[in-house]
Amino acid sequence: MPFFRLIALCALAVLTALPAQAFDTRARAAWVYDLSTQTVLLEKDADISIPPASMSKLMTLNMLFEALSESRVTMDTTFAVSTKAKQMGGSTMFLNEMDRPSVHDLMQGIAINSGNDACVVVAEGLAGSEEAFATAMTERAKMIGMTKSTFANASGWPHPNQRMSMHDLGILAVRLITQFPQYYPLFSETQFNYKNRAPANSHNRNPLLKIAAADWHADGLKTGHTEEAGYGLVGSAVMGDRRIVFVISGLASEADRASEAEAVANWAFRQFVMKTVAPKGTRLAEAPVWLGSEATVGLVPATDVSMLIPAGAAEGVKAEAVFSGPITAPVKAGAELGRLEITVPGLGLRTVPLLAETDVAAGGFMVRFTSAAGRLMAQARQMVAS
Repeated sequence: MPFFRLIALCALAVLTALPAQAFDTRARAAWVYDLSTQTVLLEKDADISIPPASMSKLMTLNMLFEALSESRVTMDTTFAVSTKAKQMGGSTMFLNEMDRPSVHDLMQGIAINSGNDACVVVAEGLAGSEEAFATAMTERAKMIGMTKSTFANASGWPHPNQRMSMHDLGILAVRLITQFPQYYPLFSETQFNYKNRAPANSHNRNPLLKIAAADWHADGLKTGHTEEAGYGLVGSAVMGDRRIVFVISGLASEADRASEAEAVANWAFRQFVMKTVAPKGTRLAEAPVWLGSEATVGLVPATDVSMLIPAGAAEGVKAEAVFSGPITAPVKAGAELGRLEITVPGLGLRTVPLLAETDVAAGGFMVRFTSAAGRLMAQARQMVAS
């Protein structure tokens, strides 16, 4: 069956604006994603496995969220604190062996205080040992598409086998936002002080939570820092109907992390325009129908096709309707017959299913007779020509 590529019949309703500027991030590695349209806006060494520092605590929280969702624990479940957990250095909740923190306490201790002790408590409480938990984290990461991640511990403490890519951290962030909306607000909480033990470590380190931008706000997720990894951040911010997720790592200081995170968010929101380029039900092309009561059938998208357009790139947007044809009658309205391929400068290819606009019944005797006669005549002409 022939394969057709047709320029879409209707002009895409794109928006003209100032030219989009490429973002030259100072981060050693980065990944920027528009969640609303599932569009990667920026990649810089995003698939290289590097030390994630405390940003890997997001995987520990993912494991805990999964345990909550599966009713293996509740918010009120309490865990014992081992001597190993108590002796963890770096950022902590200042737990001791007499404590029995609840799951809710530990969630806050990890997300807000970046508590290394809290991570060990969760690991031992769920898996018996931190080593077993790290193995489970690695296996689970592969299952959810994080192919460049390995874990040696629950906290992100420096270790040769504690590695994640920025892309993997982005996948994880998207998962936490979309699969666990009931727990996600935790990441925007700015303060937690378990039993009033750590006033100096009670504040969320995410610098974006302190920014009062006029039209966007951040609500997550996690910072990280070690000497080897530098300063990093897994961030997410919202402006109107758009949500971006981004991961940056390898910055030289807290100040650099803060300014770069704000710059990334501003660039992602200011240099791309969300536009409905093809409204639901709009006829974008016509496919020929073989032996039908109508000669063609319209091809339409099932829903509004919304996508990001880099500012000023409207003239470079191209759209083609692709289908195998002709389509054999009968055709049922809503049947998937092809796809719309939209190419956006700098953002690659977006594919959208195209459906039959209307029913097309099989043709009657005369249609079939005429088609058969036409085929016979064509075969005869071919034989004479040969």
